[in-house]
Amino acid sequence: MSTALPEGRPSPVETPGAQPAPKTRFDSEEFFGHQPASSSALPAPTPLLENLTRCVIEILAGARDLEQISRWVTDDVYRHLLKRVVLSARARQAKGQTPARPNFSIGSTSISEPRDGVVEAVTIVRGRARTRAVAIRLEGMDSRWRATAINVL
Repeated sequence: MSTALPEGRPSPVETPGAQPAPKTRFDSEEFFGHQPASSSALPAPTPLLENLTRCVIEILAGARDLEQISRWVTDDVYRHLLKRVVLSARARQAKGQTPARPNFSIGSTSISEPRDGVVEAVTIVRGRARTRAVAIRLEGMDSRWRATAINVL
């Protein structure tokens, strides 16, 4: 059964090779995806940087669940940290160690802003055995800071 338009043409549904309707701005990723935020519209990043650093060190030590920071990190960062958590757990298991809350102190934090809405920082973490650096990149998305990169050095 064929549906015809007033001029006798077949409907676009039945026309072979018919092109879909052009996308409007409401259908695009630009409208429904993450919206960038300006640094001036966001809170100071320093407390978040220090808390994320503390949480990441505790997560890798097995003393905290990764899910606790999922709201503050992107999906790529979450997957990256998940791999590190699995490797850390395997290393502890091979040594026969149980997860324990690490003893450390947060040192200085160096912050730079390469462009509006982006903060890159390195926080020094001092533990008993060694000193480490945690590099974090925050981007303003949907009116809040989200970590788009975290590396423990």
